[in-house]
Amino acid sequence: MSPNLRSATDVAAGTARTRAVIYVRISQDRTGAGLGVDRQREDCEALAERMGWEVVEVYVDNDVSAFSGKLRKDYRRMLADLDEGKATIVIVWHTDRLTRSIVELEEYIELSDRRGIATHTVQAGTVDLATPSGRMTARILGAVARQESEHKGERVARARRQKALKGEWMGGIRPFGWGVPTGEIRKKTDRKTGDEVEVPELDMLKSVPEEAEALRFWTDEILSGGSIRSLVKWCADKGVTTTRGNPVTHQDMRDMLLRPRNAGIAVYRGEEVGRGQWEPIVDEAKYRAVVAILRNPERAVNRGAQPKWVGSLLYRCGREGCGTGMTVTQSGGRQYPSYRCPTGHGGGRRAEKVDQYVEDTIVERLSREDAHELLEPAPDGVDVSALQAEAEEIRGRMRNLASMYGGGQIDEMAFAEGTDTARAQLEGITQQLARAATRDPLVDLVGAPDVRKAWKALGLERQRTVLRSLVEVTLKTPRPGRMPDGGYFDYDAVVFRWLRGLR
Repeated sequence: MSPNLRSATDVAAGTARTRAVIYVRISQDRTGAGLGVDRQREDCEALAERMGWEVVEVYVDNDVSAFSGKLRKDYRRMLADLDEGKATIVIVWHTDRLTRSIVELEEYIELSDRRGIATHTVQAGTVDLATPSGRMTARILGAVARQESEHKGERVARARRQKALKGEWMGGIRPFGWGVPTGEIRKKTDRKTGDEVEVPELDMLKSVPEEAEALRFWTDEILSGGSIRSLVKWCADKGVTTTRGNPVTHQDMRDMLLRPRNAGIAVYRGEEVGRGQWEPIVDEAKYRAVVAILRNPERAVNRGAQPKWVGSLLYRCGREGCGTGMTVTQSGGRQYPSYRCPTGHGGGRRAEKVDQYVEDTIVERLSREDAHELLEPAPDGVDVSALQAEAEEIRGRMRNLASMYGGGQIDEMAFAEGTDTARAQLEGITQQLARAATRDPLVDLVGAPDVRKAWKALGLERQRTVLRSLVEVTLKTPRPGRMPDGGYFDYDAVVFRWLRGLR
């Protein structure tokens, strides 16, 4: 008979059984099946059965550490119920299941004393909190349990740091780009069901060819002026997903591009700790350049509707004193889209005509023999290897500062000043590496056998990047009526201000 229910005999005889509650907890449920708390509960129920107590409630906190400081909902619910007189006995498997916090222990002692609550354990016997010696024993057991938790945490932290320094895989979700099947099979426990399943063993030091190629492509696109949004669309069009099989989101793409692992860099607790043993997919200089670009606070990020026209918000209103970016709306009885000033200055320029004229002008300029003069000069004297070595030396200095501060060799002010200086130096090196790796947006057009074909192949986002880099287009109020060429489009009202070289 379950101790949760009073027997018919007890009720009929009017026997009053002592009311008890059970509290069970396991700090780390690796399987997700709750097997640890189930075993604790069985032992606690057996103790209640032997003692003749009536179990009126069982409180369960699964996969919650008493030492971590995280909220244990059922533990707090139990204290509230005990304070309201629900039971006079608490049964736990061991005192360290109850609490490993000195503050929580004192709270529990005070409640037990105030409400006359006795605590019984399966492993450690009765803990009499009503006497000074009993409270001292509980405090000693609590201190020992806390010390064990702290030592365990230190051992785990040291082991994980050592793995990171060796460049070993730290576990978790497979990172996009790595994990080649070895042909071996291993068994694991499904966290949702608790069932044992077979999964392929993966070599996390080797890159997955198609995923590595995608990472390199994404990196080059960002360095050539592409956007995260365009890459997310590329993934959707190509059917590329995350390693969990989910569609790639904006945040997913950003996280994958900013991952130091791409360049073979090991990280521990957010800090770079050296070179990993896995195959780097992206050149470090390119990786640093991508980081500089995506983390640039001046980088324009538009997460609204994706532009459908080359000049959206890039072409400027030519009304004197305005200069607002033009947007595309329907006009002419909603027959065709036109560029208009959003401030309501009136008038509109047919979007297809304007974009075609801008394309013709850019293609003509980049088809000339002197087009190579428009390319940005490569940074002179940038020694990538030397910069990378200097960056590694600075990171080593930062690690030494942290070690000295932790060992009490320097005070907080010296640590902060030294770290701030090192970070500023590291940022300067990152900017230099970015300059060395960033590709000129015009590089795929200048010298192309067919500039127009190359322009069409860029896609809208890259075309807009070329436009930003090469020329500023202003749309003035067009002249009314027929133009000298016999048409009605006023080409003179589209004004080009070249940002590179001379027209």
